[in-house]
Amino acid sequence: MKTLFLTNEYPPHVYGGAGVHVDYLSRELAKIMDVEVRAFGDQSQALENLKVQGFPLDAGGFTCPKPLRSVFGAIRRCVDFNTTAIDADVVHCHTWYSHFGGILAKLNYGIPMALTVHSLEPLRPWKREQLAGGYDFTCWLEKTAIEMADAVIAVSNDTKADVLRLFDVPEERIKIIHNGIDLSEYQKVESTAALARYGIDPNVPFLLFVGRITRQKGIVHLVNAVRYMNPGFRVVLCAGAPDTPEIAREMAAAVEAARKVRPDILWIEEMVDKKTVYEFYSHASVFCCPSIYEPFGIINLEAMACETAVVASAVGGIKEVVVDGETGFLVPVEQMKESPFEPTNPDQFARDLAARVNQVMADPALGERFGKAGRKRAVEKFSWSAIAAQTHALYADLCKRPST
Repeated sequence: MKTLFLTNEYPPHVYGGAGVHVDYLSRELAKIMDVEVRAFGDQSQALENLKVQGFPLDAGGFTCPKPLRSVFGAIRRCVDFNTTAIDADVVHCHTWYSHFGGILAKLNYGIPMALTVHSLEPLRPWKREQLAGGYDFTCWLEKTAIEMADAVIAVSNDTKADVLRLFDVPEERIKIIHNGIDLSEYQKVESTAALARYGIDPNVPFLLFVGRITRQKGIVHLVNAVRYMNPGFRVVLCAGAPDTPEIAREMAAAVEAARKVRPDILWIEEMVDKKTVYEFYSHASVFCCPSIYEPFGIINLEAMACETAVVASAVGGIKEVVVDGETGFLVPVEQMKESPFEPTNPDQFARDLAARVNQVMADPALGERFGKAGRKRAVEKFSWSAIAAQTHALYADLCKRPST
């Protein structure tokens, strides 16, 4: 049996959780079956049971508005995915960027299509800032692909509920398979070279955020919470790759305002390498994830695997990763009905985040207990080997029954 992954992100071009997922799952599946990955980029790799091919894009002749270039670029590469002959038994799509490629493979090559829901376009209305009218297209494409898929993989129970609510999909086609973690990579380290490089004193407690600058991740809410945090610890924001110039400006203004209260805020405006992230997680006293929409929230799992206490918003799949009062604290977010991804009271959300951070910072023994429990939970519940086995079993089932 052979699977074909279609994806926007694949190393070395990874900027979000979906790319991390595809990276680790493809390698783990390759231990038990043949895997081919077709991705956006210039990748070229051939290992035992794992072949990776990147598909570059020449957009030099595009004269469409700038927000539409990523949309049309995705469609062009999805066609290229299919004009290169496919010999897989199942095609597995990741994010809307690859969905048109999956549809073409299903219809033209007659193979079943699986689709992992890493996020849902109707629940990310701020994407219109980035894609303009292209956002309406991506919503249509996602709906079409999800409703055509032979299997929809939801990364959490909340995601499954969202799929059932938003799309016409029989419940029996939806399978919950969580994201995972490579526990040999994500573990507590003693090294401090990266901390020294960025001027972080390991002897001074610090709060850590790692992630992209996007409305989904709620980073501006965390920065606004800084004014309510107690003195005695540092704030480290490892945040880069802003979605739009607008959110970049909002982030810069929020940090400038917060520095009037806490001048030593460290904002690292780049996506750092893995070894640096391991150190940051390992030495942070608290990791904070203030997301306002999160189908799974793999960054919380990464922090937990490195034995770091977590303070996170109680949304989506985060509630299935972080155990409130055991591996960290979950902070409720009352969201506006007409705009479900903004808090009804942003200032109260900021105060609540700060209160939980302050509580852990004031009690190092509590933070250590949360960290140990977080590592234990990661080991017991979220290994990639278990996730690969569930995915392989789903493929086998799809190949036994006629494509829908």
